Order: sequence, then C-alpha cells, then structure tokens
Amino acid sequence: MTLLVNGVPSSHLDLVDPTRLEFEYMQQMAAVLDRLAPPGAPVRAVHLGAAGCTLARYLEATRPGSRQLAVELDTALTELVRDWFDLPRSPALRIRAGDARVELAGRPAASADVVVRDVFAGDTTPDHVRTVEFTRDVARVLSPGGVYLANCADRPPLAAARAEVATLAAVFADVIAIAEPAQLKGRRYGNLVLAGSDDADLLGSADLARAVRSLPAPTRVLHGPELAAFVAGAAPLHDA
Repeated sequence: MTLLVNGVPSSHLDLVDPTRLEFEYMQQMAAVLDRLAPPGAPVRAVHLGAAGCTLARYLEATRPGSRQLAVELDTALTELVRDWFDLPRSPALRIRAGDARVELAGRPAASADVVVRDVFAGDTTPDHVRTVEFTRDVARVLSPGGVYLANCADRPPLAAARAEVATLAAVFADVIAIAEPAQLKGRRYGNLVLAGSDDADLLGSADLARAVRSLPAPTRVLHGPELAAFVAGAAPLHDA
C-alpha cells in the first residue's frame, strides 16, 4: 500500500510484513539500522517526518521493545495513520503532531540512539531542518555512538546534497552518503541517504558497504576520500 500526501508518494507499507520496504532509500536506512546495535536489541528512535510510520514499524518488527517517537506536522495525517494501519501503541510508538525542529528541541540530551529525518514540503526538505544549528541539536539528542539518518532528495548537479554532507561533516566525526551510481553521475532526480555519527566503526565498516551493495538496486556508500571528493568544497548550511 502506498500512502499519498497531496498526490505525492509519501510512504509504502506492507500491512502483512512490516520488514518489507519498497522505497529504496528506506532499504538503505534499514541497512544502517540493522547494524546500530546487536541483532534484535531494542533502540530508542526519533522519527522526524512520520507519514505512514513505515520505518517505525520496521524497527518494532526487527527490534521488539524499542521506544519510538514519530513527529509529523500534518495533524490530520497523525490521526488517520493510527486508524488505518496496525501501528505499535504507546509507549512503544508515540505519534506527536508538530514541527520537527521544535519537537526535537524539546527532547532530552542523549535520549535517542537514532534520529531519522524524512521531512518534506512537496519534494523539498525545508531549510530549517538542514542547517548546522539543527544538526547540532540532533547530535545533542543522540546518545554516544548514535546515528543520524537523513533522507536528502536532490536533482543534478546535486548541490543540495553536497551542502548537506558538508553540514553533517561540520557536526559529526564520521559521515557517509548512500546513493545509486546514476544519481552520483548526475543523470536523474532521486533520494540519497546521509548518515552521521561519532562512531566511525559503524558507518565506515566493510560490512555496511557490503550490505548496501547487495540491495536490489545498485547502490554505493561514499566514505572518506570518496565522500570528500563528492562534497567538492561545498559550504555547510547555516540558519539565516
């Protein structure tokens, strides 16, 4: 089932199997999440931009006992997805209507193992959740070794993605970008997954790179010198 918001595909949910992820960027995020903690161990997650809570359902299925907060600006959508879909109940999954940055600012320090940003207005991520200042607040909320995952949609020449990578690199000790080769060659619009952490062993691991390469769509992890070449001098984004 595909959830459309204002005519734009927002989420895909398999109501029988929550581990089936149809959107390629979610498969890429799941590859990181699968390595965030020992298999099956619960985690604390904050989802900024909840839509149909696809990734929250995935974590509940693969890591039972996880505690999750989903933030969605669309108040009506938060009510509808509870009625439509088989979502975990509070406290396993709390759904809150509000602005992603405002709600994040209210979270305690070191209270999450992963923060996922999947916030869109149409096909664009709002500027106020793309800056160094916002990303510093993400880092504050993350526990040591935690991971920030961001869905970055961009089109050639990927100027927005390069700037976002530079922004994450200004805050986190280690950063990766996950993308399909056609995107990196500037051939089409698409979603890149960006990740930041203070745990270099997680994002730079050969195991994660292999897992990403084994996904159905040809996909690469950019890390280290390759990622630096991709950024190509782009400047971090700051609040106005």
